[in-house]
Amino acid sequence: MVVELTESKTLYDTDYNLWVLDMAAKLKRQEFSALDLENLIEEIEDLGRRDKRKLESLLMKLIEHLLILQYWQAEKYRNRGHWEREIFNYRKQINRLLADSPSLNNYLDNKFHSCYLDGKKMASKHSQLPLSTFPEAPITTLEDLLDEDWLPE
Repeated sequence: MVVELTESKTLYDTDYNLWVLDMAAKLKRQEFSALDLENLIEEIEDLGRRDKRKLESLLMKLIEHLLILQYWQAEKYRNRGHWEREIFNYRKQINRLLADSPSLNNYLDNKFHSCYLDGKKMASKHSQLPLSTFPEAPITTLEDLLDEDWLPE
């Protein structure tokens, strides 16, 4: 695949997918001098940031649903199955990301408290229960939250 670029725009700016395919092809052919190193380096650095953002988002959603399951008594009977399915789904995604990149465990440990606070706010917004309904401190450890068999009492 040979790609020609105009002077004013790079392939990276005009067709990202084609740029990715072009970079992969050049790497396979070991055409290192033809690589768009500036953008390639930026993309590689962004891969780690994306996983971190995804982990935080999944953890906040997991916490939101665990808090809703535990504290939203008016909807507990009707929505329990849905919430438990969502909890299972978020745990699976988090655990798969951590299995692929174990070094992110420390990152998640460091973000646990702030993710709890955000998940608590999300639970309040979702349920329309006052924020004070939910405890200030996390309801359990991060290890419990990620345990597929653990649910709040």
